[in-house]
Amino acid sequence: MKKFILIAALALGVAFAAAAQPKAIGVRFGYAAEISYQHNVNGADFVEANLGSLGFWGLDVSSTYNFMIAQPAWTDRGEWGFYAGPGLALGFFHGTSIAVQGQVGLEYTFWFPLQLAIDLKPQIGVQIWDGGAGFWRGGLYGFAPCLSVRYSF
Repeated sequence: MKKFILIAALALGVAFAAAAQPKAIGVRFGYAAEISYQHNVNGADFVEANLGSLGFWGLDVSSTYNFMIAQPAWTDRGEWGFYAGPGLALGFFHGTSIAVQGQVGLEYTFWFPLQLAIDLKPQIGVQIWDGGAGFWRGGLYGFAPCLSVRYSF
């Protein structure tokens, strides 16, 4: 019984801690269209997960851990943030692609629950198909600016 109470208290504490962290959900437009979710994990650092199209032809699932590099006080209201971080991506289009990615961006969170961000998220990876596997021949995939619009809560 003591173990059950301890496990229940621990689970409840973890749930409250996760609910207290700032989050944002929305869309990311650029070379592809994605549904985007952010979850703060360590102060201002956050994990971003995206699900969308792979250049409008396939499916792409990606996640990055972004470090908040600076939060300049350029305005009296709202909050600016400059971030960068590493991540991984998995894509499906005529086979499977596995990629390492990096993300760098600038975001502004308004004093009401809206967040706008512009970023770059280039990827380099391996494409696996029925006939074999190889590196992407086009170089960095996704090396185009993207605009994100999110509801922050």
